[in-house]
Amino acid sequence: MAEHHFHLKADWPGGRNSEGNIDAGNLKTKISIPTEMDGPGVGTNPDEMLLGAAATCYIITLAAMIERAHLPLKEMSLESEGIVDVTNGVFTYKKIIHKPTVALKEGATEKEYELLKKLVHKAEKSCMISRALEGNVELELEENIL
Repeated sequence: MAEHHFHLKADWPGGRNSEGNIDAGNLKTKISIPTEMDGPGVGTNPDEMLLGAAATCYIITLAAMIERAHLPLKEMSLESEGIVDVTNGVFTYKKIIHKPTVALKEGATEKEYELLKKLVHKAEKSCMISRALEGNVELELEENIL
Protein backbone atom coordinates (compact mmCIF):
# COMPACT_ATOMS: atom_id res chain seq x y z
CA MET A 1 0.00 0.00 0.00
CA ALA A 2 1.31 3.44 -0.92
CA GLU A 3 0.36 6.56 0.96
CA HIS A 4 0.84 10.09 -0.30
CA HIS A 5 1.05 12.89 2.22
CA PHE A 6 0.12 16.47 1.42
CA HIS A 7 0.78 19.37 3.77
CA LEU A 8 -0.70 22.82 4.15
CA LYS A 9 0.31 25.66 6.47
CA ALA A 10 -2.23 28.35 7.27
CA ASP A 11 -1.78 31.70 8.99
CA TRP A 12 -4.82 33.58 10.26
CA PRO A 13 -4.17 36.79 12.20
CA GLY A 14 -7.53 37.56 13.76
CA GLY A 15 -11.29 37.34 13.69
CA ARG A 16 -13.91 36.40 11.15
CA ASN A 17 -13.19 39.16 8.62
CA SER A 18 -9.42 38.89 8.69
CA GLU A 19 -7.30 37.81 5.76
CA GLY A 20 -4.98 34.84 6.03
CA ASN A 21 -2.53 32.91 3.91
CA ILE A 22 -2.11 29.28 2.96
CA ASP A 23 0.95 27.52 1.64
CA ALA A 24 0.56 24.00 0.29
CA GLY A 25 3.66 23.74 -1.86
CA ASN A 26 2.50 24.76 -5.33
CA LEU A 27 -0.60 26.44 -3.91
CA LYS A 28 0.19 29.70 -2.14
CA THR A 29 -2.58 32.24 -1.78
CA LYS A 30 -4.45 34.64 0.45
CA ILE A 31 -7.69 33.40 2.03
CA SER A 32 -10.76 35.05 3.50
CA ILE A 33 -14.50 34.72 3.70
CA PRO A 34 -16.12 35.46 0.31
CA THR A 35 -18.08 38.66 -0.23
CA GLU A 36 -21.22 36.55 -0.83
CA MET A 37 -20.98 35.59 2.86
CA ASP A 38 -20.26 39.16 4.02
CA GLY A 39 -16.51 38.69 4.16
CA PRO A 40 -13.68 40.73 2.62
CA GLY A 41 -13.43 38.49 -0.48
CA VAL A 42 -9.62 38.53 -0.59
CA GLY A 43 -7.88 35.58 -2.21
CA THR A 44 -9.72 32.31 -2.23
CA ASN A 45 -11.98 30.61 0.29
CA PRO A 46 -12.98 27.11 1.37
CA ASP A 47 -15.97 27.08 -1.00
CA GLU A 48 -13.83 27.80 -4.05
CA MET A 49 -11.12 25.42 -2.88
CA LEU A 50 -13.56 22.52 -2.47
CA LEU A 51 -14.99 23.26 -5.91
CA GLY A 52 -11.46 23.49 -7.30
CA ALA A 53 -10.47 20.17 -5.74
CA ALA A 54 -13.55 18.44 -7.13
CA ALA A 55 -13.20 20.00 -10.59
CA THR A 56 -9.49 19.37 -11.03
CA CYS A 57 -9.81 15.81 -9.75
CA TYR A 58 -12.65 15.17 -12.19
CA ILE A 59 -10.95 16.60 -15.29
CA ILE A 60 -7.60 14.93 -14.52
CA THR A 61 -9.34 11.59 -13.91
CA LEU A 62 -11.29 11.94 -17.16
CA ALA A 63 -8.15 12.87 -19.09
CA ALA A 64 -6.35 9.78 -17.76
CA MET A 65 -9.29 7.54 -18.69
CA ILE A 66 -9.49 8.99 -22.20
CA GLU A 67 -5.75 8.48 -22.65
CA ARG A 68 -5.85 4.87 -21.39
CA ALA A 69 -8.77 4.16 -23.76
CA HIS A 70 -6.72 5.59 -26.67
CA LEU A 71 -9.58 7.88 -27.69
CA PRO A 72 -8.65 10.57 -30.24
CA LEU A 73 -9.14 13.59 -27.96
CA LYS A 74 -9.28 16.93 -29.77
CA GLU A 75 -10.01 19.16 -26.78
CA MET A 76 -11.56 19.18 -23.35
CA SER A 77 -12.66 21.89 -20.95
CA LEU A 78 -14.69 22.09 -17.78
CA GLU A 79 -16.91 24.57 -16.03
CA SER A 80 -18.04 23.69 -12.53
CA GLU A 81 -20.50 25.31 -10.15
CA GLY A 82 -20.71 24.93 -6.39
CA ILE A 83 -23.96 25.63 -4.55
CA VAL A 84 -23.93 26.47 -0.85
CA ASP A 85 -27.24 26.48 1.01
CA VAL A 86 -27.77 28.76 4.00
CA THR A 87 -30.73 27.75 6.13
CA ASN A 88 -31.21 29.19 9.62
CA GLY A 89 -27.63 30.46 9.61
CA VAL A 90 -26.18 27.01 8.84
CA PHE A 91 -23.94 26.85 5.76
CA THR A 92 -24.11 23.55 3.85
CA TYR A 93 -22.19 22.74 0.68
CA LYS A 94 -25.20 21.36 -1.18
CA LYS A 95 -24.16 20.52 -4.74
CA ILE A 96 -21.37 20.55 -7.29
CA ILE A 97 -22.28 20.57 -10.96
CA HIS A 98 -19.57 19.65 -13.47
CA LYS A 99 -20.14 20.78 -17.06
CA PRO A 100 -17.45 19.12 -19.19
CA THR A 101 -17.14 19.80 -22.90
CA VAL A 102 -15.23 17.08 -24.71
CA ALA A 103 -14.50 16.86 -28.42
CA LEU A 104 -12.96 13.99 -30.32
CA LYS A 105 -10.94 14.46 -33.47
CA GLU A 106 -12.63 14.37 -36.84
CA GLY A 107 -13.18 10.80 -37.97
CA ALA A 108 -13.87 9.41 -34.49
CA THR A 109 -16.19 6.43 -34.64
CA GLU A 110 -19.61 5.93 -33.10
CA LYS A 111 -18.05 3.31 -30.83
CA GLU A 112 -15.44 5.84 -29.62
CA TYR A 113 -18.19 8.37 -28.85
CA GLU A 114 -20.13 5.73 -26.90
CA LEU A 115 -17.04 4.92 -24.85
CA LEU A 116 -16.37 8.63 -24.29
CA LYS A 117 -19.88 9.14 -22.90
CA LYS A 118 -19.35 6.24 -20.47
CA LEU A 119 -16.00 7.62 -19.36
CA VAL A 120 -17.43 11.11 -18.78
CA HIS A 121 -19.76 9.55 -16.19
CA LYS A 122 -17.30 6.99 -14.84
CA ALA A 123 -14.69 9.68 -14.10
CA GLU A 124 -17.05 11.35 -11.64
CA LYS A 125 -17.51 8.13 -9.70
CA SER A 126 -13.80 7.25 -9.88
CA CYS A 127 -12.35 10.58 -8.78
CA MET A 128 -10.90 10.47 -5.26
CA ILE A 129 -12.45 13.81 -4.27
CA SER A 130 -15.89 12.78 -5.55
CA ARG A 131 -15.66 9.60 -3.51
CA ALA A 132 -14.69 11.64 -0.43
CA LEU A 133 -17.73 13.92 -0.93
CA GLU A 134 -20.17 11.09 -1.67
CA GLY A 135 -23.13 11.10 0.69
CA ASN A 136 -22.43 14.68 1.77
CA VAL A 137 -22.45 16.80 -1.38
CA GLU A 138 -24.67 16.07 -4.38
CA LEU A 139 -22.65 15.65 -7.59
CA GLU A 140 -24.22 16.33 -10.97
CA LEU A 141 -22.97 16.19 -14.57
CA GLU A 142 -24.14 18.26 -17.52
CA GLU A 143 -21.90 16.93 -20.28
CA ASN A 144 -21.45 18.39 -23.73
CA ILE A 145 -19.85 15.87 -26.07
CA LEU A 146 -18.89 17.22 -29.48
